[in-house]
Amino acid sequence: MVTVGWILAREFIKLYVARQTKRPGSRIRTKLVVGAMLLSCVPVFFLVLWSYEVLNYNLTALFTNPVDNQLEVYKKAARAQDGHTAVVHVPLKNGAIELSARIPLDAGQQLMEIKKYSDAWAELVGNRKDYRRLYIMLMVLITLFVLFIATWLARILANRISTPITAILEAADEVRRGNLQHRVTVRAEDELALLVTGFNQMTEALESSGIELDRRRRFTEAILESIPTGVISIGSDGSIQHVNQALCKIFPAEQAARATRLEDLFSREDTTEIKYLMKRARRTGVASRQLELRTDSRKIHLAVTVSALESKLTSGFVVVLEDTSELLRAQKAAAWHEVARRVAHEIKNPLTPIALSAERIGRQLDRLDLPPGTARIVYECAATITKSVESVKTLVDEFSQFARFPSAQPVRCDLNEMVSVALAVFHGRLEGISIRTSFGPNLPPVNVDREQFQRVVVNLVDNAAEAMQDSLVKSLYIATQPGAAETVEVVVADSGAGVSSDDKEKLFLPYFSTKNRGTGLGLAIVSHIVAEHNGTIRVEDNQPVGARFTVELPALLENEPAANLTAADADIRPSVVKI
Repeated sequence: MVTVGWILAREFIKLYVARQTKRPGSRIRTKLVVGAMLLSCVPVFFLVLWSYEVLNYNLTALFTNPVDNQLEVYKKAARAQDGHTAVVHVPLKNGAIELSARIPLDAGQQLMEIKKYSDAWAELVGNRKDYRRLYIMLMVLITLFVLFIATWLARILANRISTPITAILEAADEVRRGNLQHRVTVRAEDELALLVTGFNQMTEALESSGIELDRRRRFTEAILESIPTGVISIGSDGSIQHVNQALCKIFPAEQAARATRLEDLFSREDTTEIKYLMKRARRTGVASRQLELRTDSRKIHLAVTVSALESKLTSGFVVVLEDTSELLRAQKAAAWHEVARRVAHEIKNPLTPIALSAERIGRQLDRLDLPPGTARIVYECAATITKSVESVKTLVDEFSQFARFPSAQPVRCDLNEMVSVALAVFHGRLEGISIRTSFGPNLPPVNVDREQFQRVVVNLVDNAAEAMQDSLVKSLYIATQPGAAETVEVVVADSGAGVSSDDKEKLFLPYFSTKNRGTGLGLAIVSHIVAEHNGTIRVEDNQPVGARFTVELPALLENEPAANLTAADADIRPSVVKI
């Protein structure tokens, strides 16, 4: 009983500690044990009560029997005295004497019996408390034994029920924390075994689904990070949940990383416009609009597309931002190409008869005898017509050249050598300008048209020299350097007046010029040549003053043969990376 009591006491202490620490399964285990004990206590209580009454009855009967026997003996003696005479015959010499008395002859024996009963009564009276104590202790012992056995059985039953439930609760907590590999390994019986098996099957299915979802998530993230358009995921409360890497090309990287709401990226007017598109997308599914975004350094044309994930008011949104500046520039350039072709065609046709007419007027003047004043005026008019025709013809030739620029014939070239040859054209022509060059060592070769790319460098340097005509400090910096992702760069920076953010968007368009002279085709031709070579050109603010032009070209990888590549071919060649 002590051993069983110690084990049960330890179990109750453990159960109390588990309940205080809110360990899973402690509550149901406590209810099972306490419930089983209560069910056991009810019959035990009535059994003890009944036993106690029986004990009192037996003790009473036991202690009254000797007294009843003693009274019976007295009754027998009294009855003998009333109805019977004892006679004793005593012989003598001269005869005999008979003595008679009312006291029976076995009175001594009766007295001995009375004394025996009296002694037994005295002994019982002396041991009465010991018997009662013994019987009560036996009942307590039996009661405790029944309760301990009932509690032990309740503990075993509770363990068989609560242990699988506790294991399932712990496994559910692990699954809630993301550990889908956790399994329930405890032994269970009956329906609990089915519950454990079902839970393990559910976690296996969740793990498989989680692996598939994770694979799709990584695939989606890879797509989002690889596409050139910016993507913003917005929650139902308007907060930014996720942005892709391409957004850092539209906004500064730090600004895009810290943004938590649309107001952190866009102005108030642009934010209002996007929120309007979000409301429209909730009704129609998708809404889009062109947006002009102004930053500190440039102006960007964006195609904004907003998609609603659901039609509910709590729906999230996906905002796709596509930088259409290059597309618009290309469309404008294509339009200017077409305009140049048509203008050249329309103007060139009447130039020949005008020139012939001017020549014919000159010949007729030689044959006619006109007054000197009139002849001089007519000669001057004919010369003016001829000169103007030549000027218009030169302009038309430039139009034609821009409209039908010759296709590039790329070959394997050393970038440093090409830039050096192009700079040699300006030898002795850049007086008063401080020239500093920096050629990157061990640059990979490029696949370009040597003559056309030298023209790119010449035009950029000439444009920089003209931009510094009114500057107090005239400094020109030309450099070649490695670019990002298997590209090389040519940098031309000046200390001129710089380029405004509005002009940066128009700078590479045909016939746009910040100078009061020239046709405005120089940078347009540069942009066209760079695009033909699958490269990019950008203009930035130079520090501390001026403009900085950067031409980025795909590098020709090692062991890759040079080839005549078109823009379409370069997009599918894995060895040429277009940035």
